[in-house]
Amino acid sequence: MTLVEDATLGVHILAGFAALFAGFGAIVTTKGGRRHRRAGRIYVAGMTVVAVTSLALFALAPTRGRTFLALVAVFSYYFVFSGDRVLSRKRPTDGPEPLDWIAVSLLTAAGVGLLAMGALRLLAGDGFAAVMLVFGAAGTGFGVRDLVTFRRERAASREWFFEHIGRMGGGYIATVTAFSSVNFDFLPTVAAWLWPTVVGTPLIFAAIRKYRRGPSSGAAPTAD
Repeated sequence: MTLVEDATLGVHILAGFAALFAGFGAIVTTKGGRRHRRAGRIYVAGMTVVAVTSLALFALAPTRGRTFLALVAVFSYYFVFSGDRVLSRKRPTDGPEPLDWIAVSLLTAAGVGLLAMGALRLLAGDGFAAVMLVFGAAGTGFGVRDLVTFRRERAASREWFFEHIGRMGGGYIATVTAFSSVNFDFLPTVAAWLWPTVVGTPLIFAAIRKYRRGPSSGAAPTAD
């Protein structure tokens, strides 16, 4: 790699570690508290740098492997971006802005791209196709869902809070996935990529169910 690529990769790795630890801090601290918000801001900033450097590495050398990683970066970052953005749309009158439409369009395009790559790998008999197809289906599904949701009027509710938990949780799954895929070489490749999704998704649903039960299980912050 060139010096520029080495430097970009170094920043990418450092930002990834910052996001990994900050995201964990946001999970274990009281929701809405000062430490939670501080950890959340660091997490969002770290993941922003991770996404930008992933796209920069692709631009510097657009290989097939980096094409996949760039699409995954768009897919992963959307969860973090939308999880943060939903905090600015707490009231029914707070509709999506042009930036939200652009982001969800990019997610949908990335999902379709991952599905296409996965289909080609599957036809070639590559077992890694399963990873591409899972991520591609999730990206396309969430993209279509948000495109439909953006067109609907929203009723007054705490749904923004549950969306925040689910999307930030999804983003953190992506953060752990990146760490696992690089460092957990004792696992089969597909397992190293997919175990965070298999383990993390039920935990997200459990957390949302806990907060839906009301104040006795941990009250969600109000929209004010």
